[in-house]
Amino acid sequence: MERQRSPGFTLVELVMVLVLIGVLSTLGVGLLASRSAFSPFLANQQLASATLLAQQAALAGNPASALAIEQTPDIFRFTVGPATTNPRVFELSRAGTSLSVAGGLPLTLTFNANGVPTSGANLSLTFSGESTFQTCLSSRGAVYAGACQ
Repeated sequence: MERQRSPGFTLVELVMVLVLIGVLSTLGVGLLASRSAFSPFLANQQLASATLLAQQAALAGNPASALAIEQTPDIFRFTVGPATTNPRVFELSRAGTSLSVAGGLPLTLTFNANGVPTSGANLSLTFSGESTFQTCLSSRGAVYAGACQ
């Protein structure tokens, strides 16, 4: 008489899976713990998000239609509606990254009721660190990655 085998996993298989998961998670944490290579990208994305939030406020007739951009020795700070009673502040660790813009920082961008920068000119912002990312705020209000055209 043959012994029928159950369709479950053996203890050895389960232990091997747990060991593999432990090794992979240890390697993954080591790779992700050093964010410095991604810091310019993260800061670039945060700036684009804050800019779009200020533009949306301008389009809605909200008084939070300005964006203040600051760089301290430790952080980037993007403040939507800096002169309002309830400003939205986004902070991100610099982690070896710097921001350069014509005219220097701090910088305040204001948007009119059409979501267009009141400066009327293209603005190029560059985040530099282990990698470099450029963002352009066009004179018509578009925010896109890369150099201004």
